Amino acid sequence: MLNQQTLNRPASFSGIGLHSGNRVNMTILPAPANSGVRFRRVDLEGKPEIEARVENVGETARSTTLAKGNVKIHTVEHVLAALAGYGIDNAVIELDANEPPIGDGSSREFCKIISEAGVSPQAEKREFYTPTEPIELRMGETTMTLFPDDAFKITCTSADKQGRFTQFFSTEITPKAWEKELAHARTFCFYEEIEFLFKNGLIKGGSLENAVVIRDDAVLTTEPLRYPEEFVRHKMLDIVGDLSLLGRPLHGHVIAVKPSHAANCEFVRHIAQQMQKPLRAAQTFAPPPPKVETPETPPAEAGAMTIEEIMKLLPHRYPFLMVDRVLKMEGSKIVGVKNITMNEAYFQGHFPGHPIMPGVLQLEAMAQVAGLLMMKHAQEVRQLAYFMSAEDVKWRKPVGPGDVLIIEIELTKTRGKICKAKGTCKVGSEIVSEANVTFMLLDQPE
Repeated sequence: MLNQQTLNRPASFSGIGLHSGNRVNMTILPAPANSGVRFRRVDLEGKPEIEARVENVGETARSTTLAKGNVKIHTVEHVLAALAGYGIDNAVIELDANEPPIGDGSSREFCKIISEAGVSPQAEKREFYTPTEPIELRMGETTMTLFPDDAFKITCTSADKQGRFTQFFSTEITPKAWEKELAHARTFCFYEEIEFLFKNGLIKGGSLENAVVIRDDAVLTTEPLRYPEEFVRHKMLDIVGDLSLLGRPLHGHVIAVKPSHAANCEFVRHIAQQMQKPLRAAQTFAPPPPKVETPETPPAEAGAMTIEEIMKLLPHRYPFLMVDRVLKMEGSKIVGVKNITMNEAYFQGHFPGHPIMPGVLQLEAMAQVAGLLMMKHAQEVRQLAYFMSAEDVKWRKPVGPGDVLIIEIELTKTRGKICKAKGTCKVGSEIVSEANVTFMLLDQPE
């Protein structure tokens, strides 16, 4: 197939989540060309999305987990394998939980709904990546190598640490071969592993309905093995799903010995590094790009305040002063600014390698700016604005280093020393958070 593909119509499946044991509803939606595959958490405020890219891999213990900020999606490999196996480039996977349904531990159920929905070709061409030279990864007991090829092939050997159930299989990955040779291979584990997982509540939805269990030399399953080499074929199913995190289909021959999710994802990073080399080389010898003008902070107007003036009214100091300037104050409205830099103390732990401004600090910024407006109205320097409550709080987009937070407050109700206000935080023209806040003015302690 030379053109990109998506689904012809939405495809839905409901089942049990492996980790939670709760019912999970999933719908795979068609998506525009060049948009790739992404997950959407419809159970969370704002319906946050996570792109199915290796940059978003958070955990790889026993399965592949995608993470963005504090949003996570576990065990994504089986549904990703189904999409990649059929050559689907663009799709949105909607979930009402933090994991897809486990089905029977293979990709069979996902293949059924995709086949029923149908695959729709798109006008844009697929961009295959063929390695320019062999790529090798050695990680613990795992060895993975990618050689250039005119098709996508996988050759795999799997075995446990004791060398039990050593299996070998090799196939070219086409939609027909995928569905026939790999899609029905179920996940498997050894009894000593599953006992620990059950006791620690890590697989509340696990059972012989969705996994093959190996105990000593016995294979425990509710039905006969689906393939003579079902274990290694499931390892190859995982490879198909994990390698799709590259974001581009491959033309190459993968040879893997004792693969794992951790090794698969690291292997994708190695491929991505080689893929980016020509781009980095071109950038090195290319003339400097034209200067891109960054959005400017709106100009100051009537009622503007410098940081020195703000600090005369607010008692807050580093690291808890959440407003740098006031651009405008007129009547019941005020506009403040907070410049977000990598030097913010909270970025040390929120989150290492993925800095995000905590939503509660955006609320605090609203409260501080609103407090400035109230104190100006009260004309009492010796008073403090105490945060009482927040309602209709919505966090719409993450805020990180380099962003300029514009904080807009409008007083909606004042009664004595208690005030209510509508607060909005923006980055550029986009709203990133909003809330209705209530606070009270009280005298500062001496």
